[in-house]
Amino acid sequence: MSGLLALSRGIDRFNELVGRWVSWLILLAILVSAANAVVRKAFNMSSNAWLELQWYLFGAAFLLAAAYTLRQNEHIRIDIVYGAFSRRVQHWIDLFGHVFFLMPFVILMIFYFVPYVSLSYRTGEVSTNAGGLIIWPAKALLLIGFSQLALQGISEIVKKIAIMTGRMDDPTPFISAHEQAELEAKALAEEIRS
Repeated sequence: MSGLLALSRGIDRFNELVGRWVSWLILLAILVSAANAVVRKAFNMSSNAWLELQWYLFGAAFLLAAAYTLRQNEHIRIDIVYGAFSRRVQHWIDLFGHVFFLMPFVILMIFYFVPYVSLSYRTGEVSTNAGGLIIWPAKALLLIGFSQLALQGISEIVKKIAIMTGRMDDPTPFISAHEQAELEAKALAEEIRS
């Protein structure tokens, strides 16, 4: 199990690094969008390539940050239902979800994206819009994003098993929305007092 936990830590570090760097793509997309809008309004000219670049950047930020989001335990779940259970049951729910929903889905997506991206790359697929960009890098982002998500899924499964068997402390104890609001209120009160 120690080898699997080491692998898990490596995957976590990698996805943490990627997630932090990908956040800069949002800023870059905003700058491209703003520059494109200024050029379009001020000089009455535009390019489909700039619009597509914005889409690529937002898509890259979303796809490449998915594994980071899972790593941070910030993915969507129904906290009202989830929060009603003990932490042990929550771990079982997470493990079940990762093994029977997340992993089959990402494996299926990777299976279909490999030939999809490969064909796009081999044919040199280009946007149908005049002046558009090549498409295979955007399609490759799909494959990369789902591959990262698969790796993070493996890491999460390893961590859940380690937590449930007592080999690891819970790095993300569940805090309900109500408890989170109370903690934030206390922090705010402390800040106001000081």
